[in-house]
Amino acid sequence: MIIMASDHRGYSLKEELKTFFNQENIITIDVGTYSKEPVDYPDFAKLGVAKILEGKSNVGIFICGTGIGMSIAANRNPKIRAALCLNNKMAELARRHNDANVLCIPGNLKKKKALAIVKIFLTTSFEGGRHARRLKKISGESK
Repeated sequence: MIIMASDHRGYSLKEELKTFFNQENIITIDVGTYSKEPVDYPDFAKLGVAKILEGKSNVGIFICGTGIGMSIAANRNPKIRAALCLNNKMAELARRHNDANVLCIPGNLKKKKALAIVKIFLTTSFEGGRHARRLKKISGESK
């Protein structure tokens, strides 16, 4: 399941991505915001994180003005690995090396570029191996 969250500056891109997902029969849950009325991104990052943690295979796409605020807010939870991705390579490596479960993007990305990043993020698998060892160190499970 794809959990989507945005602030007012990410609202338009979120709606464009939802239209694409609907056309592809991909299920999404939108936790807001639902307009361009100014809101605080941490509130929606928190709602999105809560939904992601409800299901083991849930991933998130969080959008704010720069993507930075959403990534910082989402990463406050130790079970979230939110990655700000500005291009295809970053999206690929966020999944392959970091097993990111939240993609953060800026709201001003063009739809075509955003879709390319999203598709790579959603179709790339975690490599494991030395990367799994590193993730354990990040989570405090290993030294």
